[in-house]
This record gives sequence, structure tokens and C-alpha cells, in this order.
Amino acid sequence: MAKPNDFTKLALLASDTPRAQAAYAELYPQHDWVPMDQAEVAIVLGGDGFMLQTLHAMLDSDRVIPAYGMNLGTVGFLMNNYRLGKNIQERLSKARAMAIAPLRMDAISNSGETHSISAINEVSLLRETRQTAKIEVTVGRKVRIKELVCDGVLVSTPAGSTAYNLSANGPILPLDSELLALTPISAFRPRRWRGAIVPDRLKIKFRVLEMDKRPVSVVADQKEFHDIAEVSLSLAREAELTLLFDPGHALDERIVAEQFIVG
Repeated sequence: MAKPNDFTKLALLASDTPRAQAAYAELYPQHDWVPMDQAEVAIVLGGDGFMLQTLHAMLDSDRVIPAYGMNLGTVGFLMNNYRLGKNIQERLSKARAMAIAPLRMDAISNSGETHSISAINEVSLLRETRQTAKIEVTVGRKVRIKELVCDGVLVSTPAGSTAYNLSANGPILPLDSELLALTPISAFRPRRWRGAIVPDRLKIKFRVLEMDKRPVSVVADQKEFHDIAEVSLSLAREAELTLLFDPGHALDERIVAEQFIVG
């Protein structure tokens, strides 16, 4: 992979929101853009959702290149600030590369259908009816909780730890921590269990109990599957992704800073 200041073949991508489309029109004359299949780096205009969509498209195509995002959405945790003052090539020359590895999810439905997909932020199991879910939790090769009674449970990567995981009162994880967050969603039993921090080398498995009476769906980032019986998770190091950030705007610094926001 070329160093950031060596990138010359750039692809420009934008979400379909009016703000992102307006930014696309402003940026397009600044550079001789190329298609994604020829690009060395992707310039992504939009919010975190569109960045995740772009990264998943790379994983699906088996051609992964660095992505430099500019926020034209709401939160923009995976993005840089949108500014027209500096040439995009100048910003890339100073950008810092940050590697993130997604989760690999293998799920089996009640009917025996299998689903395999990657999740960059998190994988969530969620109850499908008004009744609570009952889920067996295995970490490594040992059953850690025989029956978790809850609205759901999720596993988050460090990159996703400030998203749904944080909203569910899970921990924020530094990118270099080599940890995963295992976070319950409205747990009823065990009453005092608030989740766990797990080394990312360990596999995590969920087995849905009473699946006919208490159906559960699974969501891997933005992809949902229903009536799930089992879910197995492991870190997909072979599918590592690269995000580019402006100096002082790197994701690891933002993860640290997020923990000191009050009020």
C-alpha cells in the first residue's frame, strides 16, 4: 500500500443526501478522479452509515483500499471534518492511517440456514417479540452464562465501541486494546451482570434458548437476519481495513476524548 502522500489515484464517493451531493459537486472539479476499481484511496462524503456501507462494499468485492471520510452526516465518528480550504491531496499527504479489523459472524437460523458476514462496528442479538430472550453465552471454549435473560446482547469492536455499545452502557475501547466489548441489553438475569471485556483472540458463541417461544434476530452492522438459533463470532484479522484521519483527528484520540465528555 502506498503511503498517504503517495496517493494519486483517488475515487470520490458520496451518499445521496443533499449535503453530500452538494459537497460532491464542489469537490469534483478539484481532482482527476478514477473509478473505485482503479483507485488507491476512496474519498467518502457522508456520515458514519455511508462509511460503513462503503467499507462493507470493499469487503464484498475483495478489494480493500484506504478510506478518507469527510463528515456530512450527524455524528461522523469515522470521518474527518469537511473543509474546502485545503486541497484534498494536501490533506491526504498529512493523514494518519488507522487499521481496524471487523468481526466475522457465522449465524445459523432455526431452519438450518447459515449466514456469514463481517461487522465493522458490532453484532447484536435482539428479541423479536414482547417476551425476553434467553441466551447461552460461551467465551473461548467455556460456557460463561448458562441463561442470560435479556432484551439482547452485543459484541463490539473497539471501532464500534462508541456506537450502539456505548448507548447500551458498554465500555469504550482504545483501538490498540486487542479487546472486544460483550454488552447485555436490558439484562434481567443475572441481575448484576453488566457485561465483560474479552481478549479479541477468543471466539464468542451465543446459543438461543427456547427459540420457538422466544425468537431472536441478529444484526451485523446494518444487516439483519431473523429466527436465529446460534451465532459464532471471531475477529477477522485477514480482512483488516484502513481509515485515514487528519492530524489530531485520529480515531484512537477521539475514543479517549469521548470518555471525558460530561453533561
